Amino acid sequence: MDRRSIIKHAGIAGVLAAGAAPAVHAQTTIRWRLASSFPKALDTIYGAAEVFAKKVGEMSGGKFTISVHAGGELMPAFGVVDGVQEGTVECAHTAPYYFFGKDDTFALDCAIPFGLNSRQMTAWMYEGNGLKLTREFYAGYNIVNFPMGNTGAQMGGWYRKQIKSVADIKGMKMRIGGFAGRVLTAMGGVPQNIPGGEIYQALEKGTIDATEWVGPYDDQKLGFNKVAPFYYYPGWWEGGPQLSLYTNNKAFDSLSAENKAIVECAAAIAHTTMQAKYDALNPGALKQLVGAGTKVLPFPKAVMDEAFKHSMALYDDISAKNPKWKKIYTDYSAFRKDQNLWFRFTEAQFDRYMQSAKL
Repeated sequence: MDRRSIIKHAGIAGVLAAGAAPAVHAQTTIRWRLASSFPKALDTIYGAAEVFAKKVGEMSGGKFTISVHAGGELMPAFGVVDGVQEGTVECAHTAPYYFFGKDDTFALDCAIPFGLNSRQMTAWMYEGNGLKLTREFYAGYNIVNFPMGNTGAQMGGWYRKQIKSVADIKGMKMRIGGFAGRVLTAMGGVPQNIPGGEIYQALEKGTIDATEWVGPYDDQKLGFNKVAPFYYYPGWWEGGPQLSLYTNNKAFDSLSAENKAIVECAAAIAHTTMQAKYDALNPGALKQLVGAGTKVLPFPKAVMDEAFKHSMALYDDISAKNPKWKKIYTDYSAFRKDQNLWFRFTEAQFDRYMQSAKL
């Protein structure tokens, strides 16, 4: 090959190399850690975080990875707000009402007694003012929140003795999630806030007289039927408890627009998947519990009425003292009123008929 040809071909190679270089720049891999408030044994509620992490990885082509850690691995189950706020972890998955001790307003992002059901909660968050208002609140904790799961209406828990009247509530030590304990206290009960992984031992040892968790599938896995024979319904304090993804604001803001969208979409997929799984698995678990001797009973109306009365009084009291709560609850309660009017003519009537029909 002559000199002129060598120069010609070298020039072409140089141009090709220069043109190809931008296409091979490696993208930086993003690695986050997620702290869950739940034990791995609860594959439905803990599993939502795994669904989220998996989808983030898939949608990013493996360039955005999130490791999921059960309650107690990186921090205590009830330490996740502090962990995200301080940037110890980039994100967490939890039930916001666990943190009502910091501010009662946390409960409105999860469930309050006689609140919204799961569909209504999702509607308020995505199409009402729920997400906007809660994000304004969470800004004070360096958190950007996303709805990420709902159990649907829960059962009313496991009891060592029957609940025949309001008098049976008095003095009863019950593990009950966060905010609802305020109402139990007003009814004469003694609430206990215990992480999911520690409830069975407390009930078995008699440290508590009763407990609630979620519903048949999770409750059966935790073995509550072995130490408490009476299973009541409904969980009037959790008509539609929503779980949340908490992300540290700086970590979230540092993401590209594409990765922010991936987080939002992956959380929405996990949100839908959690309730779908509960709805699919609870019927079979309930049949098995009843077959094993569990006595499934409704709360007496007098107990429901007493709980409702104390709940409404509590909300009035908090609204008078806490402007953050009042701002969100005013919108929440107006939305609840309209939703119940609508559901009264559609969902509730249809459900009542179908549940009485011979299928």
